Amino acid sequence: MKELILKGKIWVITDENGELINDIDTDQIYHNAFLHITDISEMGKYAFGNLEGWNDFSKKASKGDILFVGSNFGAGSSRQQAVDCFRALGIAAIVAISFGAIYKRNAINSGFPILTLSNLNELVKSGKFESGDTVELNLEKGIINNISKNFEYKTDPFSKVQKDIYLSGNLFKSEK
Repeated sequence: MKELILKGKIWVITDENGELINDIDTDQIYHNAFLHITDISEMGKYAFGNLEGWNDFSKKASKGDILFVGSNFGAGSSRQQAVDCFRALGIAAIVAISFGAIYKRNAINSGFPILTLSNLNELVKSGKFESGDTVELNLEKGIINNISKNFEYKTDPFSKVQKDIYLSGNLFKSEK
């Protein structure tokens, strides 16, 4: 059974000025030059390979890490590899201000945990979340606990549908 509480080190995806990067599109997440790769286990090494300043992310990330990203994450195409590359790396979850509509649907359908936190930008700017912090995500209750800073924040929990798909593994394994 999958866990509804995830714990991991966070990566706050910012630009050179320390601002959350907004509108990271699926080509920046997983470049179209690698779309011929069909083995999910091989996709991880290309995650963020086309995102300025984050090209070496796959070499630094560890299984269980959690991404904190800006708004409209995963904008653009319906590229499933943009979800699968993080799954291949063992990324535990993504927390974003918002997600591109197709990316959000692909992530949920794949059973990949995503949460939205609308004021994440302000929390990052105030130092509440920084790369390297250890957090605990309670997917069912929508609680983000920054263990490193003894700070807890409430966000929207998984919907029933999202929870059912996640616990089943993906949409095709979920109960109808």
